Amino acid sequence: MLIGYARVSTPDQNLDLQLDALGKAGCERIFSEAASGVREERVALRDALSHSRAGDVFIVWKLDRLGRTVGQLVEFVRSLRERGVEFRSLTDGIDTTTPAGRFFFHMMAALAEMERDLIRERTQAGLAAARARGKQGGRRRVLSDRQVNQAKLLLSHPDQTMEGIASSLGVSRSTLYRAIARQPAKTRARHGQG
Repeated sequence: MLIGYARVSTPDQNLDLQLDALGKAGCERIFSEAASGVREERVALRDALSHSRAGDVFIVWKLDRLGRTVGQLVEFVRSLRERGVEFRSLTDGIDTTTPAGRFFFHMMAALAEMERDLIRERTQAGLAAARARGKQGGRRRVLSDRQVNQAKLLLSHPDQTMEGIASSLGVSRSTLYRAIARQPAKTRARHGQG
């Protein structure tokens, strides 16, 4: 069975061009919707996929009707093919029922993997450069060493509670607990360097 899927981003856009093209391509079932490409929940797409069986061909008018990134598209087509469903994009000339279409899909998959690797390499290089300049990754500490030392001093008084001290510092109890637990290791590291 040829199963078509059409999507526009907003209800005031027109589906006619896509529906006509899918009809001319011989689609026996066509699922359509007005839904943002960013939105995760696309009911008609989910329904179209649930109707797709091994041996069927899932057809769209254009690739961007399915996802915004090459990685999303590759993953989508890969999941179809794992279920024995082929894929065709009418305007992009992709058809996994043909050797040329399968080759093009494999090229897209390789490019998506290369893109992920390059992003990972750039991220690692950026983090290494920041560490070399003495910058720490992650969220900034809420409490200074001086504030943590003051909190420890206050905790030595029996009339002070962790909750009261945390409140006076404008943080939660768990934040104060973590800061106190983290500080001795930091102090030891500083003494070890000197």
